[in-house]
Amino acid sequence: MSENYGIIIDSSALARIKALRESGAFTAQTMLRVAVEGGGCSGFQYQIAPTDIVNDDDIVFDSAILIDEISAQYLKGSTVKFQNDLMSAMFVVDNPNATSSCGCSASFLIDPGAL
Repeated sequence: MSENYGIIIDSSALARIKALRESGAFTAQTMLRVAVEGGGCSGFQYQIAPTDIVNDDDIVFDSAILIDEISAQYLKGSTVKFQNDLMSAMFVVDNPNATSSCGCSASFLIDPGAL
């Protein structure tokens, strides 16, 4: 895919994927799929999971993260990062198109005009 929708993959996410590969939790080919689906308490939710399957409509970032083209439209201008603090350790999406989000950081509402 030629367009990346201004999506940024933070070095923290890349470092975590590298660590998972080196530990054996991921294979060398395993990537992280970031997708947007309908649902959750705010209307949309992020699905973030490891995968070894690359689909024809996937945009590949740094040989580490996959985002399908439809999800990329909802993630335009977003940053994917790995957050590690006292409360949790998880991949998160900082989405400038989200008008509100749930406390879980996985569910969000989007402004239709942002698409």
